[in-house]
Amino acid sequence: MSSNSSIDFKGRVAIVTGAGGGLGRQHALALAARGAKVVVNDLGGARDGSGSGGSVSAAQAVVDEIKAAGGEAMANGASVTDFEAVQAMVKQAVDTWGRVDILINNAGILRDKSFAKMELADFKLVVDVHLMGAVNCTKAVWALMNEQKYGRIVMTTSSSGLYGNFGQSNYGAAKLALVGLMQTLSLEGAKNDIRVNCLAPTAATRMTEGLMPQEVLDALKPEAVVPAMLVLAAQDAPNRTILCAGAGTFEAAHITMTQGAWLGIGPDAPEQLAARLAEVTSREGETVPQSGAAQGTNEVGKAMANAKRG
Repeated sequence: MSSNSSIDFKGRVAIVTGAGGGLGRQHALALAARGAKVVVNDLGGARDGSGSGGSVSAAQAVVDEIKAAGGEAMANGASVTDFEAVQAMVKQAVDTWGRVDILINNAGILRDKSFAKMELADFKLVVDVHLMGAVNCTKAVWALMNEQKYGRIVMTTSSSGLYGNFGQSNYGAAKLALVGLMQTLSLEGAKNDIRVNCLAPTAATRMTEGLMPQEVLDALKPEAVVPAMLVLAAQDAPNRTILCAGAGTFEAAHITMTQGAWLGIGPDAPEQLAARLAEVTSREGETVPQSGAAQGTNEVGKAMANAKRG
């Protein structure tokens, strides 16, 4: 796509989860402004997932904003952890607009504590919302997207998952799991033009209040992340890409594999590995594997080459 090409979503139907405020709200507004019909999904709970939820008031406010600007939208209060409710949300979109082209998996909660102090219930809930919530929503649209031979799915990952962050073992584990989900779904969906990507945002939202100085929060407007989402959801979107975005800066993250070294399986292999660990972990010549098979191919290839030398 050239820099002069306009990204538009006319005729497209999008679902944005967690869209009652913060980043999700900006995603919904931006998609609608560029022509998409938008399902604005929000449970209406607190940022830690507490509260009764099920209130569509936050989502309805975003819908009203979209409609006031001349767009089309509907509110939905389903919990992403409730697969039947998510299926009903997708059916609502299809019954109204005939299709679902775009899914932005944005819903999430925080329950931050160090691993030593964290209750397992808090770990499980965060994984359920971020990981299983995205699984539920993706599963609910997957057959439809395969049938219509078109789909754009954006998973919201995080630097906490990609690189770690103190006090966020639950959140980080769920967020990196979404990258693993994206890696496989991008392969499985490719034949029917379903492109699956990840967005790692840095943005000041309700979930980050009190965690950063105000001047930093002011620089990290949620709107600054939206261009990356629009690119990942567009017709000309890449596939299997992790885009990072914040404060007007955009980066890409990659899961790479080093060239490694063949050491054999002799009794001294552990000692050889310890002695040559710097060589094994050297990033010179590292690759971004196109699938999990690349690791085995590299390992067997080096073994075969060594056998021929022997």
